[in-house]
Amino acid sequence: MKSLNTEFLRRLLIFSAILAVIMVLVRFMIPRSYLSPTLPFLLFFFMATTMISFMVLSRTLSKKFIRFVNTFLLTILVKLVLFISIMVGYILWNRSDAVPFMIAFFILYLVYMIFEVVWIIRITRIPKGSSAHE
Repeated sequence: MKSLNTEFLRRLLIFSAILAVIMVLVRFMIPRSYLSPTLPFLLFFFMATTMISFMVLSRTLSKKFIRFVNTFLLTILVKLVLFISIMVGYILWNRSDAVPFMIAFFILYLVYMIFEVVWIIRITRIPKGSSAHE
């Protein structure tokens, strides 16, 4: 399990570094008024939530599959509640940055969600030649 988490963290850091480079390039192409000043913090926030949720999920891999599914659904629920709370709180606190913040938040949410789901599918895939009922 430790090597799985280490490999995931390594890939997550590489993925996030690529996103950071893209953010820097976009910053030169788009007027600053269209970009939220919270963008670097959002990157670290999504890196942290993705890593924590993956570590929680990887702990349940060796247990029954239904336990893994329940944990997966619970992590999704907790993350959604956390994300909505942060979005609403920030938008109420800083209305002038609401639209750029929401756009950046949504894009990062989608990108990191896809990254995490690809990894979850990779680690839960049933090997060819074995039965799902075994």
